[in-house]
This record gives sequence, structure tokens and C-alpha cells, in this order.
Amino acid sequence: MAFPQKDPQSSPDQLPQTHSETQGLEVAQESKALEEASLSSHPEMPGNLKEAPDAAIPSTSHSAQSSSSSVSSSRKYGEGSSSEEEEEDSTLEADPDPKNVPVDAEDENVASLVNFLLLKYQTKEIITKEDILQIISQEYKDHFAEMFLRASERLEIIFGLEVKEVDPTNHCYAIVIKLGLTYDGMQHGKVGVPKTGILILILAVIFMKGNRATEQEIWDVLKVTGVYSGRKHHIFGEPRKLITKYFVKEDYLKYQQVPNSDPARFEFLWGPRAIAETTKMQVLEFMAKVHGIDPSSFPSQYEDALQDEKDRAQARN
Repeated sequence: MAFPQKDPQSSPDQLPQTHSETQGLEVAQESKALEEASLSSHPEMPGNLKEAPDAAIPSTSHSAQSSSSSVSSSRKYGEGSSSEEEEEDSTLEADPDPKNVPVDAEDENVASLVNFLLLKYQTKEIITKEDILQIISQEYKDHFAEMFLRASERLEIIFGLEVKEVDPTNHCYAIVIKLGLTYDGMQHGKVGVPKTGILILILAVIFMKGNRATEQEIWDVLKVTGVYSGRKHHIFGEPRKLITKYFVKEDYLKYQQVPNSDPARFEFLWGPRAIAETTKMQVLEFMAKVHGIDPSSFPSQYEDALQDEKDRAQARN
């Protein structure tokens, strides 16, 4: 069941149409800080420490690799055998040792690549390996795979986008919205950034909290990423308007008063479009990937997701 965007022109605040490539690079660089915050803010559930004590420690995941400190990244690039160190004098004509390159150079390459991928998403163009190599600095071209992985993971966690290889022979890639969702919160004809990452995070919080989450629980998670209610975010715009108006208007979220609450409190549930386009299992698998663990590490949520899969299968028959 497909849900068209109800009103493409009534999307949340966007970056100005005059948004330059330099500003785009700043957006991409900011995504690293957002990614690190997101990794620490992915929701903990009731009983989380008992059911999955390592859930909040994503050190074994690829996502953690992408948000590792500059020191660890520098060490990774600089590690080598003792024989390589002994032969230092024989490598004068080689590319500069990454250990001698400013630490920020690695993140600059990833940030430039993130910006490039975001622009390609907006233009809906296929990306080739050659395109990507043109973005990466000469001294890092041998690290293409790692740079591409880090940029791809940043797109997933922050912007809710997925890089898919559409032509393995020629190494061609397309960028699509993750988890089967069809709304990115961008205004047609305007330059901005996808906001699906925030939506996915909210859907995950709702699911992990027992299929409903109070407004306070949502903001408690989002504020760890630097997103606050009523405070305009320089990348994502005004988050309260985005969440309580646009995500609700697009049927991704239900926003309602908690029954019998006095004073009134409000809660979020999955909306019909979220239920139609993605599944609890997809969201759980994404969360597990971020944290570097198996989905079954969350027993109650895993059981709920399995039952949801069975119910969907029966409904199709």
C-alpha cells in the first residue's frame, strides 16, 4: 500500500535555496557529531540492561567504526609491521604516511563524501565508483572501501538513507530511503537534507517502549542528539513542528493524549503509513545493527516483531 506525500510544499523548514557546496560540507561535517550522539541515544527499553547489557555499547558494529575517534582512526591508518618501520628510509617516494596527515583530514574526506551522496540523492542520480574516487583526496584513495563505508553508515544513522549497489559489475550505486519508507521530509524544488533519520529513531523508540512512547520519552532521546523541542536545528529545522505536525500529517505518527492523564500528557504511536511501509522486524534489525548485536538480544521486542511478521503473512493469504 503506497502513501503519496500529502502536501510536498508544506514540508518543514529547509535550508535556503542558495545553499552552497561549502554549506553542504558543513552539514556533512556536523553529521559526524550527530552520528556519535545518535549512537549513544538509541533507546534503552524497560529491562534493557537485563535483556541486553551491551545494547548501549556499539563498539562491535560497523556504525561504531564510523563514529570512532580521530585518534583510533589515525591509529588504524598508521598501524603496520615492525619491518615496515625498519624500512622507513626506503619509502621516501611513497605517498605521505597518514600518521603525518592532520587527523581532521580523514573526517574531511568522509564529510565531503557524505555531502556528495546527499546531493546525488536529491538529483536521483546513479553514483559510480569513479565519481566517489574523485571526491576522496589522493592520499586516501587506497582507503576507498573504508571511506565509502563510513559515509554510507553516516547516511543511514543520521539521514535515514541507504546506499544500494545496483550494478556490481560496474560498481554503480543508488541512494534510497531506508526501511521501505517513502517520505524524507524535504520540500520539492528546495535544497535541504532528508529527515527520515529522525523519523526512524522515533519509530524505534515507540517500538522499544512497548509500541507507545510518551512525548517526554521521545524528547529525552532526541535531546541527546542535540535536537530540542522548540529550538530550531540548523540542519533539521524546527523539530517540534516536524514531529508533531508533518510526521503526523503524513500518517507516520499518531499523537494523542495519554488516557486519563491529568495534567494532560501526550504520547506517540506508529501511524498507519508507518505500519504499511515498514515492519517492527525491520526497525529492530536496524537497531540491532547500530548496536552491533543480534535482534534476539531484545527478547520481548523480538517476540513482538516475530508475531507481527506472522500476522502480516496471514493477512496476505
